[in-house]
Amino acid sequence: MWERRTEIPLLLLAIAFLVAYAWPIVDPRLNRTLEETLTVVFWTVWGAFCLDFLIRVLLADRRGHYLLHHWYDVALIGLPVLRPLRILRVLAFARLLSRSAARTIVGQTTLYVVGLTIIAVFLGALAVLDAERAAADGNIKTLGDAVWWACTTVTTVGYGDHYPVTTNGRLVAVALMVVGIALVGSVTAAVATWFIQHAQAESDAV
Repeated sequence: MWERRTEIPLLLLAIAFLVAYAWPIVDPRLNRTLEETLTVVFWTVWGAFCLDFLIRVLLADRRGHYLLHHWYDVALIGLPVLRPLRILRVLAFARLLSRSAARTIVGQTTLYVVGLTIIAVFLGALAVLDAERAAADGNIKTLGDAVWWACTTVTTVGYGDHYPVTTNGRLVAVALMVVGIALVGSVTAAVATWFIQHAQAESDAV
């Protein structure tokens, strides 16, 4: 009941968090007042997510079991820079977005893959731009470069025209590669499921 009531508020908070996280990276020449405001928004939203998680733990019948099976929430709270990934979970459970797509397994997979791809590309581009822009020998200097690199990496194409040279940038690259491999597997599974369901429907009709 609590999670259903907080779906939309958490989605809005996640969007606010993304803005506060992304704006200083996209425009590093922010004036001091705006930068301080975004910092306040960042930590305020993070505090709200911490409170939400604490309430969900207190409402759980078996709190230890809940913590064990929601370890990713603990990780996201402990590492606030990763908190925007929470938006995917909110989107996946939001009725407004899943009402029509969640009727079949294929629909659920499609929603998940599309959402994860958008979030992965956006966050990957921001993270690699933040890591690479100041590198003397770096070749990812603009948001356009970063988005292009993220797209080619998450789709496992990897043209090689842009690539990270810093340790943090390479860690982002590894994460995107893993996501890309998972996406390929998800798409393959979705297509296979569609064929199986189609064949089963034809068999039942005979």
